[in-house]
Amino acid sequence: MAATPAPPTAPPKPTWDPKSTEPPFPWLRPTIRIRLTLLYGGMFMIAGILLLSIIYLLAASALRAGNELPVQLAPGGRFTSNGTCSGLVDGMTADQANIALKACFSAQRQHALDNLLSRSLLALVGLSVIAFAFGYAMAGRVLSPLGRITRTARRVAGTDLTRRIELDGPDDELKELSDTFDEMLDRLERAFTAQQRFVANASHELRTPLAINRTLLEVHLSDPGAPVELQQLGKTLLATNERSEQLVEGLLLLARSDNEIVDRKPVDLAEVASRAIDQARAEAEAKGVEVRGERAPAVVQGNGVLLERIALNLVQNAVRYNVAEDGWVEVVTELKDGHATLLVTNTGPVVPAYEIDNIFEPFRRLRTERTGSDKGVGLGLSIARSVARAHGGRIIAEPREGGGLVMRVTLPV
Repeated sequence: MAATPAPPTAPPKPTWDPKSTEPPFPWLRPTIRIRLTLLYGGMFMIAGILLLSIIYLLAASALRAGNELPVQLAPGGRFTSNGTCSGLVDGMTADQANIALKACFSAQRQHALDNLLSRSLLALVGLSVIAFAFGYAMAGRVLSPLGRITRTARRVAGTDLTRRIELDGPDDELKELSDTFDEMLDRLERAFTAQQRFVANASHELRTPLAINRTLLEVHLSDPGAPVELQQLGKTLLATNERSEQLVEGLLLLARSDNEIVDRKPVDLAEVASRAIDQARAEAEAKGVEVRGERAPAVVQGNGVLLERIALNLVQNAVRYNVAEDGWVEVVTELKDGHATLLVTNTGPVVPAYEIDNIFEPFRRLRTERTGSDKGVGLGLSIARSVARAHGGRIIAEPREGGGLVMRVTLPV
C-alpha cells in the first residue's frame, strides 16, 4: 500500500516587522512632554527666585524707611523733631507726645506698606511682560518643527510630491511625525509616478496601432475603384480611429498635467486665447457661431502649450455646445486683484446647476451626450481643470441665464 504523501508545508511567515523597536529605556527619550516639563518647570523656578528676591529687597527698603525715628533727644532731656512727624511740637507734655508718636509711627508704617505694594505691583507687571515674551519665544522655538511640517504639507497639497521635511534635531515625537510623513510622501510619489508612467506608456503603445490603422484606411479610401459601401465603411472607421487617437492624446496630456509646473515662463493669456480662437474659427464659422470679446494683456508664469490647451478646450466646447442659430462665444482676458482671468461665455442649452460638477469629470457629458456624440471624447474640461491646478489656479463653471455656460479660469500672476 502506497504511503500517503505528506501535505505541503505552509510558506514561511515574513520575519520583517515594519514597526520600529522601542529603545531599552523609553523614559530617557527626550520627548516633547519631558522637554516642555523641564522648560516650564525651569521657568517657574526662575520666576519664583526673581519674585522672592524682589520682595526681599522691597521689604528691606520699606523696613529701613519705617525705622527712621521721627524725633531725637537733645542734650538736657528735651526732644527735637526732624520734620517727619508734623504732630510733634516743642513744649508738649508726655501724654501728648506719646499720642503724637503713636500716630506718627502708624503713618510711617502705612506709608511703607503702600510703598511696598506699589513697587511689588510694578515688579509683577514687569515680570509678567518678561514671562510672556520669553514664553512666546520659547513656544515658537518648540513649535517651529510643526510650522515646517505645515509648510511642507501645503506645498504637497499643490501636487508637489517632491518636497520633504527632513527634520533634524532630537529623536522626539515631532521628528517621528516628520519621518512618518516623509515615508508617506515617498510612497505617494512612487504611486503617482507609477500611475503616470503607466498612462504615458499605454498611450504611447496605443499610438502605433492607431497610426497603422489610419494609414491603412487612408490607403483604401484613396482607391478610386473601391465600392461605395467600402468607402462609407472606411470613412466610419476612420472617424472612429480619429476619436480613439484624440482619446489617447487626451489621456497622455491629462497624465502630464497633474504635476505642478516647474519650468515656468511669462505667458500672455491674451495671446494664448487669440491662438485658440484662430484654431477654432473654421469650426465656429461652419456652425454659424460668432466669436467675440476683448482680450486685455494678462501675463502669467506657466507653460504656454498647456495654457493654450486650456483656452482651446474651452473655446471648442463653447462652439460645439451652442445653439443652432444666432449663437455666440465671448472670450475675455483681464487682470484683476492680482490674478489673471480667462473668461469664456457662450450661448447654448440650459445647464442645470446640479450638473456643473459632473462636466469636469473624465468621460462625463451632459444628459444623453455620452458615447454617441461627435463633439469630443469627454476629456476637455478634465484636462483644463488639471492644467489650471498645476499652475496654482482654478476653473469655475456657472450656468448662464438663458442657456450656456460661463467658464472662468483664474491664475496667479
